[in-house]
Amino acid sequence: MDFDKELNVSGLLCPLPILRTKQSLSAMSSGQLLKVITTDPASIIDFQVFSDNTGNELLSISETDSTFTFLLKKK
Repeated sequence: MDFDKELNVSGLLCPLPILRTKQSLSAMSSGQLLKVITTDPASIIDFQVFSDNTGNELLSISETDSTFTFLLKKK
């Protein structure tokens, strides 16, 4: 899937992936897509909660070799 911006926060632990994601989304326009790459296993729950709390849509979650990829749509 195409995306407008990619954020790689691999190696960072909670809460930094969410904080960096929030910063990136604030610089984006409504409807744009952000791809986030992380290695923090807690990020699966963190991104689901973040999406629910902020209204930014979590379009997909995937895992490959302990790397997690999230696609978010800015509200």
